Amino acid sequence: MSRDVVFVSYTGQVSGAEKVMLSVIGEALRAGSRVTLACPPGPLTGQLPEGCAHVVIPELSLGGQRGVARIAAAARLVVRWALAAATLRPIVRPAGTSTVVNSVFALPALRLARPPRGVAWLVHDAMTTGAQRMVIIASRGVVRIAVACTEAAAAPIRGLGLNLQTVPYGVRWPVPRLTGTRHEPPVVGMLSLLTPWKGHRVMLAALAELPGVTAEFAGGNFPGDAGYVEELTERASRPDLAGRVRFLGHVDPEVAMMGWDVLVSASVSPEAGPLAVLEAMSHGLPVVATDHGGPCDFLRDDVGVLVPPDDPSALAAAIASVLADDVRRQRMSEDGRCRIAEEHDIAVTLPSLVRALTD
Repeated sequence: MSRDVVFVSYTGQVSGAEKVMLSVIGEALRAGSRVTLACPPGPLTGQLPEGCAHVVIPELSLGGQRGVARIAAAARLVVRWALAAATLRPIVRPAGTSTVVNSVFALPALRLARPPRGVAWLVHDAMTTGAQRMVIIASRGVVRIAVACTEAAAAPIRGLGLNLQTVPYGVRWPVPRLTGTRHEPPVVGMLSLLTPWKGHRVMLAALAELPGVTAEFAGGNFPGDAGYVEELTERASRPDLAGRVRFLGHVDPEVAMMGWDVLVSASVSPEAGPLAVLEAMSHGLPVVATDHGGPCDFLRDDVGVLVPPDDPSALAAAIASVLADDVRRQRMSEDGRCRIAEEHDIAVTLPSLVRALTD
């Protein structure tokens, strides 16, 4: 493993991708490396392990803008790539330094910074948009290796000429079972950033078909998604949902899940490997997720329930069926924990992931 490792994150927010990166950072520190994280200000910096240095770069996300606003956001992003590259160049170019990038939208900044060893790209995205593909093609010359954590992440980039390796996601194991008697009223939870493609609109529409059920949204948001958060808040205040939706912000996932009966992953675009799904499975929490991307593998063989994306009625029906069946919830709880023990124990997966990224 390299003695100096620089990690680059496009955001200072914390979702599943950043949690994986934090685990890799911790493992690199334990192995004796000097580690620096370059990322924008935000909650992520408050979770850095002791001994990890922090360098500030601009936010490198497009946010949730649409139409003309999105074109303007893209233009601003190009400027931020150049500013980030100027900051990164002195820390990624010393001889022997390994550089790990955590998102497709941070790749152009590294392309401009030109680290001599190239970069290892930790692939968390399912690459569903033309913008993502264009960024990859423009930046692939700097990518030494792409390391995907699910087949859903690997498949879209397999034909782009990148050196590709797949290492499964992992979560802490063993961990306590958090499920028990169903709450009254029942509570469904989403553990994700409040950004449009995560499907919170779909969850709220489904909740409108589930009288007596409460929903909790745990997670922050990108600065550019403030309008989306306002939209969600306004929808949750209408009479059919009033008092049944709670926005928790950044919270300890285990604390949040203790109060939930079902975890929902409602992404409307394929998600390579939502870590929240694995975390819920490890604690025995039943999962309902959209039928694309990583959840298709995580929840195969009826370990969880898969529903069509962007279909509130199907989501509502699935949630209702799980909440109504104590025996089914118990079986899903046990099967989920078994899958984590067999395939996603981070003590097994993490050392392999660190070696792939830093050797």
